[in-house]
Amino acid sequence: MSSESCDADRKTAGREVYSAITGRKVLLVSICIALLFAFFIIDLMTGVSGMSAGQVLETLFYPDQAGSAAKTIVWSIRLPTALMAVLVGAALGMAGAEMQTILDNPLADPYTLGISTAAAFGAGLFIVFGIGIPAGTYTVPINAFAFSLLSCFMIYAVAKAKSADRNTIILTGIAMLFLFQSMVSLVQYLGSAQQQSSLLFWMFGSLQRATWGNIPIVFAAVVLIGILFMANSWKLTSLKLGDGKATSLGVNVKNLRRKILIGVSVLTSVAVSFTGTIGFVGLVGPHISRMLVGDDHRYFLPLSALMGAMLLSVSSTISKIVSPGLIFPIGIITSLVGVPFFMMLILKKRRAAY
Repeated sequence: MSSESCDADRKTAGREVYSAITGRKVLLVSICIALLFAFFIIDLMTGVSGMSAGQVLETLFYPDQAGSAAKTIVWSIRLPTALMAVLVGAALGMAGAEMQTILDNPLADPYTLGISTAAAFGAGLFIVFGIGIPAGTYTVPINAFAFSLLSCFMIYAVAKAKSADRNTIILTGIAMLFLFQSMVSLVQYLGSAQQQSSLLFWMFGSLQRATWGNIPIVFAAVVLIGILFMANSWKLTSLKLGDGKATSLGVNVKNLRRKILIGVSVLTSVAVSFTGTIGFVGLVGPHISRMLVGDDHRYFLPLSALMGAMLLSVSSTISKIVSPGLIFPIGIITSLVGVPFFMMLILKKRRAAY
């Protein structure tokens, strides 16, 4: 057998192996899309009135044929909340995936940079002192968003001055976290009991603030920032090789890190401003995705978005089961789900080390 034919056989075998690996990853993403749709329908079914899957599907796709009560329950009450759970979960999942990538830190998530505490401070300023834009429907979200971006701008300014070094970004983010935590504590201390209660509930996180007016805003942020991330998927994947090797492949690491940092900041700020603090989604979702498909961002990023969306959709369903008819903070549910999983990851890594 000639060397040319041997080379051709090896190339063919390599292509088959590569096709099998990519096919498996595409299948996993497809399965997760189907699971997300199932969880979404279950979320719409869950509530005090209760509805069957058939009723929900009929009301969704043929609203004119459904009864007025079912149409009101699904379209006016449950659907905005369920859609917000999917969108915010996807936003936090993508943000967490990119935070872990650009910082090369598996413990990083959207809140590592203190974005959520900055948002809480912005919300608290209006809730307690009335400081912000004139009162209106979006006063608290806009205040929260503005202070989130202020925190991001401060981190970006330091990162730019220090050549976007990942350790500098992490340390600056931790500084912002403690700074705004202390300022939130000060606002709570100065507020009345009712104001403290309102701010605390906002910080717990809730999907009940979802309306048909703010869903398009979150949707636009998820789509636009998601396109930005996917357009840089090859460059982001190369970062896992290290800054030096990524640079040798023609990647401007400093510019990429700054650009992705801005995208993560905007994505997280939009999500947090409408829902409050929802932890662990941006940490757990990317970890599960990495275990399933690795670090190839063509699959890792979409799967992280899907995992975040599924986690928050399931948490939304659980929150309605825990307290039927009452508004239960979804941030508590995500923490209760996330902490055991996080501890499992830590113990698994310790066993692997031994």
